[in-house]
Amino acid sequence: MEREDIRAYVNQYCKLRDLQYAAYEMCARKHGLTAKELFVLDIIWFAPEGCLQSEICERLSATKQTVSAIIKKFLKHGYVSLTESETDRRNKIVRFTESGIEYAKNIIPPAANAEIDAMSELPEEDIAELVRLTELFSQCMKKRLESIRE
Repeated sequence: MEREDIRAYVNQYCKLRDLQYAAYEMCARKHGLTAKELFVLDIIWFAPEGCLQSEICERLSATKQTVSAIIKKFLKHGYVSLTESETDRRNKIVRFTESGIEYAKNIIPPAANAEIDAMSELPEEDIAELVRLTELFSQCMKKRLESIRE
């Protein structure tokens, strides 16, 4: 396939990815959040035993400063608590407080259910193919981007 043809597919893929991200932003705005704040809530929600701030950074591909600012906002509202990691005191475990659970339960489960409902509209073989191709493309992108010199 010619590079111009591939470029057209890349453009189409990027537009679709942007539409998906815009849907997350719309959901976040409904609750007075940014998309990154929504994603942090999501990560914490699906880690009932808590998660490390470093894990949140890695999952979001976000800087420590960005995640720290989000966590501080949630701390201020009493939605999360921080405890030191037993293995590395510099790293903190983030957990929801009871107030945080009450806050997030009206945001994260409906959003997660919307994702499940949207996916359920696809035939099973398309779901498997979507996941397989997304994983393959992500691995190729990571390899290519890592090879770029600064």
